[in-house]
Amino acid sequence: MKITFLDAATLGEDLSTDAFLQFGEVKIYPKTAPEQVKERISDTDVLVLNKVKINAQNLDGNQTVRLICITATGYDNVDLKECQKRGIAVCNVVGYSTQCVAQVTVSMALSLITHLEEYNNYVRNGSYTASGVANCLSPVCHEIAGKTWGIVGYGNIGKQVGRVAEALGCRVLVHKRTPVDGVECVDFDTVCREADILSIHTPLSDTTRNLLDAKHIAMLKPSAIVINVARGAVTDEAALAEAVRTKKLGGLGIDVYSVEPMPKDHPFQAIKSLPNVCLTPHMAWGAYETRMRLLDEIAKNIRSYLDGGERNRLI
Repeated sequence: MKITFLDAATLGEDLSTDAFLQFGEVKIYPKTAPEQVKERISDTDVLVLNKVKINAQNLDGNQTVRLICITATGYDNVDLKECQKRGIAVCNVVGYSTQCVAQVTVSMALSLITHLEEYNNYVRNGSYTASGVANCLSPVCHEIAGKTWGIVGYGNIGKQVGRVAEALGCRVLVHKRTPVDGVECVDFDTVCREADILSIHTPLSDTTRNLLDAKHIAMLKPSAIVINVARGAVTDEAALAEAVRTKKLGGLGIDVYSVEPMPKDHPFQAIKSLPNVCLTPHMAWGAYETRMRLLDEIAKNIRSYLDGGERNRLI
């Protein structure tokens, strides 16, 4: 059996894929351009990929692919209907990145509300030494305890963020399609209006695309902090950038973008240097321990498939 990794660079360069040799030949490509996909999958049995798009066009004429393993929870880059039509099994991985994404989410919120970067720069650039004053208290930082933390999407990551937010003394509001007991569930308008911190953890779908649009951004408090670690297209990125630029939004923490990497003409390019903006390169899922767990899950998915099981099967 032949296994092909199409974009291994998205998993970092510090992990070993030797565990996959138990299944057969392993071919690894750091990255694969769209025009290279068809050729590279022409003679393989199992595809392992993260962001590469698989669709009818690059599957056309393929007679070998039996299993696609997505090294993520989201699967919008794989045409499931086309795969199902061709009898190709598709697996994803769930729950592997909960701790890391929640950690980055909370880190962004704490950094932005405390202005840590600005205070760090004040010391780093010599201003503290030159001031002759024992402390600096500008910009004003605030306690997170007593603030309202709105959570959009209440899967594993949203729940973990909620637990941490409560431990920090926040009131937690949750918006999800199906309300659940034990948490304060509200409609989307309400969570936008009342949140001091709004973090987004929902998958991208037809119903969530552009969910946080200009209308709802206008509902946010001018002091509110928005954090998106889900999918870039869940928000109106141009409207978010404009709200920050015009000081109608208190802070912005972003790890995901509608186009990745963020292109030169992206709306966030104009605000990336502002002190109340924290932009990271889609790394919130990527702690070393998380990525090790991810590869282990992929190996288990392949073993299950070969044994006739349906572990983490989407189709």
